[in-house]
Amino acid sequence: MIRMKKLLAKVLASVLIFSCVGCGDSSGKESAAEDNEALTVIGFSQPGAESAWRVALTDSVQEAFSEDRGYKLIYKDGQSKQDNQIRDIRTFIQQGVDYIILSPIVESGWDTVLSEAKQAGIPVIICDRNVVVSNESLYTAFVGSDFKSEGEKAVAYLQEMYEADEAGNLPEVNIVHIQGTIGSSAQIGRSNALIKACEDNSNWHIIVEECGEFTKAKAREIMDNTLQEINSDSIDVLYCENDEMAMGAIAALNEAGIAYGNENDITVISFDGSVGALQLCQNGQIDLVVECNPLQGPYLLNIVEMLNSNKTVPKITYVDEKYFAKDDLSEEYIKSRKY
Repeated sequence: MIRMKKLLAKVLASVLIFSCVGCGDSSGKESAAEDNEALTVIGFSQPGAESAWRVALTDSVQEAFSEDRGYKLIYKDGQSKQDNQIRDIRTFIQQGVDYIILSPIVESGWDTVLSEAKQAGIPVIICDRNVVVSNESLYTAFVGSDFKSEGEKAVAYLQEMYEADEAGNLPEVNIVHIQGTIGSSAQIGRSNALIKACEDNSNWHIIVEECGEFTKAKAREIMDNTLQEINSDSIDVLYCENDEMAMGAIAALNEAGIAYGNENDITVISFDGSVGALQLCQNGQIDLVVECNPLQGPYLLNIVEMLNSNKTVPKITYVDEKYFAKDDLSEEYIKSRKY
C-alpha cells in the first residue's frame, strides 16, 4: 500500500521534470529530488544496541530496506527506554513515514501511540518481540521469534538430561534462572516454559531467579552474588535467557574456579545463537544454545512489499530457528554466521 501523499509527490515531481526539461535545466537537482520522493520511507524503532544480537537485527533491517530497493530507512535507538521509543514513533508520525517497524522493549504500554499511528494511516509492523494491545488492528503484522517454543526446546533438553534412573528415581534439579528484561516477549516466553516445567516436574526447583536485563554485566553481578550466598555444589542448571547473560554468568564461574558445561555438574543453557556463544558451546562450556534469529530484514521486506502491492499479509510470521549442542557445531558453520 502506497499512501496518497507519496503518489501526489511522484506526480508533482514528474511535472517539475517536464517543466525543467522545457527550460533547458541540466543541473540534475530535480531528478535527484524525484528519486528521493519516490522512495518508500520506513521508520524503525529499536530498544537499543545492548548486544551483538541486537546489532545484527539492526544491520539486517538496514540491508533489507536499502535505497537500491527503493526505500529510505530512518533508524532510532531507544536507549533501552520505552518512553524514548514512544517519542520516536510520534516523530515518525509527524514526519509522515509510509511504514513503522517497531521492535518493542516490553509487550505492554503501546495502545495510545499505536492508535495515533493508525489514525495517521501508517501501518505498523512489530518485529522481534511482540506487543499486547487492546485491539490487534492497531498493528498490521508481527515478524519475529516464537519465544514460547524456544523455551520449550531448552526444557525438553533438560528433561532428557535429568530423566529418571533405571530404578525410576528422579534426580533433584536446582536451577539458577537469570531472566531478561521483565515484560519483554523473550523473557515471558522463555521464563514461562521453565516455570511450567518446574510445575510439571516436582524434582525441579528454581533456587535463584533474578533479572539480568539481557546484559553481560548484570548477569555477572547476579552470579557473583549467588556464589557468595549458595554453595556451587547445589547448582545443577544455569538457565540464562540470552547469550550475553550466559557469558556474564560464565565469567563469574571462571573467576570462582567452578567447573560447568559438558560433563561437569552445572548445565548451562543459553538463547540467541551468537558466534561467541556457539564457540563456547563447541568448546563444551555451554551445553545448549537455542537460536533466536535476528536476520529478520528479509521477512520484514516481504511484508512491506506485499502491502505495497495491496496483498493481504499474515498477522504472524515466525522466523526459522534451530538449537545447538556441542556435536551440532563445526568451525566452518560458526564462521559462516552473521551474528
